[in-house]
Amino acid sequence: MDDVFINCPFDDEFAPSFRALLFAIMSCGFRPRSARELDDGGQTRIDKIYGLIEACRYGIHDLSRTELDAVNNLPRFNMPLELGLFLGAKRFGNKTQKLKRVLILDVEQHRYQRFISDLAGMDIHGHDGDPLRALRETRDWLANVSRRELPSADRVQRIYQAFLESLPEIAATLEFDPDRIPYVDFERIAGQWLISAPEAVAD
Repeated sequence: MDDVFINCPFDDEFAPSFRALLFAIMSCGFRPRSARELDDGGQTRIDKIYGLIEACRYGIHDLSRTELDAVNNLPRFNMPLELGLFLGAKRFGNKTQKLKRVLILDVEQHRYQRFISDLAGMDIHGHDGDPLRALRETRDWLANVSRRELPSADRVQRIYQAFLESLPEIAATLEFDPDRIPYVDFERIAGQWLISAPEAVAD
């Protein structure tokens, strides 16, 4: 299974990092999966998450959002919940589920100790809120857990920066706001660009 479940904030502030994660996964030959891809009114959100987690061998879980929501003055618990579901599937699932591999990201490497201490002993990767660092952490982790020969982090970053330079023109042609391209469209655009721009990805 080459599917990679992305569990992360979906707000505007995190959007650049979310896009970087998507691109890193795709440029390494894996398939990103996210709750954003699902829009089935006949299925509950949690059932959608169950299905995604079951289908994905790899999971990237970003715990950056721990602050209180400005509207409700409450924290968001979706990311820790989905991480728990993924770890539970790995621990209690069948042989296939036990093969799951997990990358946990946060803005600071050891910050989790202050809000989710049950993760003690796990290797948390910090990215300082930098999309390019999140991209590099993702590439290096995929290379480690898959044991495949993947493009280097430097190359993935260079390819991504070339894509970002091309994106405004692509978005204008397709009549999208480049900062608000829907998830499925962004994934399609990035995938087509990776195929059709060999000069950008060449060594």
